[in-house]
Amino acid sequence: MDPIEILIRTALGVVAGLVGGLAGLGGSIIMLPAMAMIWGYTINGEEDESQTKHHVYMAAAMCVNVIVALSSTLMHAKKKAARKDVLMSLVPSMTAGMVAGVLMAGESPGRWSLIAFAGFIWMYCAYNIITTVKKIPDHPLDAESPAHWKMIAIGLFVGGVSGYLGIGGGILLVPLLQISGLPLRHAIAGSAGVMWISSIIGASMKLYTLPSISYPAPNESVHLTISEAMRFAIPIGVGALIGAYLGAWVAHKIKLPHLKLVIALILAVASVKMVM
Repeated sequence: MDPIEILIRTALGVVAGLVGGLAGLGGSIIMLPAMAMIWGYTINGEEDESQTKHHVYMAAAMCVNVIVALSSTLMHAKKKAARKDVLMSLVPSMTAGMVAGVLMAGESPGRWSLIAFAGFIWMYCAYNIITTVKKIPDHPLDAESPAHWKMIAIGLFVGGVSGYLGIGGGILLVPLLQISGLPLRHAIAGSAGVMWISSIIGASMKLYTLPSISYPAPNESVHLTISEAMRFAIPIGVGALIGAYLGAWVAHKIKLPHLKLVIALILAVASVKMVM
């Protein structure tokens, strides 16, 4: 891989981390549309209508999610904001859901996951519009933890969606935890705490299943490779760490209450281009 290509992938990571740090978004929701638009879906110079290469992008994004989630977890651990009882319910259930989601994604064409991901972005955009108009009420910090069965159900659902789409799941997990009764601070900390563990399992599963996925005929003998995914994951991951730090720093310097909404609208437009 030439230096220019490494620079482009690292720059993508910086942008993804910066935007994520500013708006509180996960890395995948930035990286996947960008990878699709920059590198596209081709095999041997020809357009791949099934968009099988999306599985490579998903694997790379899930690997980067581990790095970003672990960085956030360490920060929240210092503040002791995560509740152990919540993590005890979420970690096994979200991990199980993510494994199931990854296995389902591996059995389906890349275009199915791509369309599902675009739909997820549109729903995320709608959620941001609604919550900009009407805020979700927060709960007091001493509020009781939600029921054990609620945490398990949320973990299974978010894990399944995350594994199938190749995302970390924080942008889905945080509002669900908050709606279930957790204060926002504890919901964010709990999401970060469970994600780095489930992301490791999810990324490992995705990498493990990658070589079993092949391009459709007439290229049946051409299988996806782990090395191809890592060539994206390593430089993007380095850039994401730098960008996330910068984003978190800038977020404390400026006040842009509608930044998250603007970014969501940009992503919605990008997702349309992904599936066209």
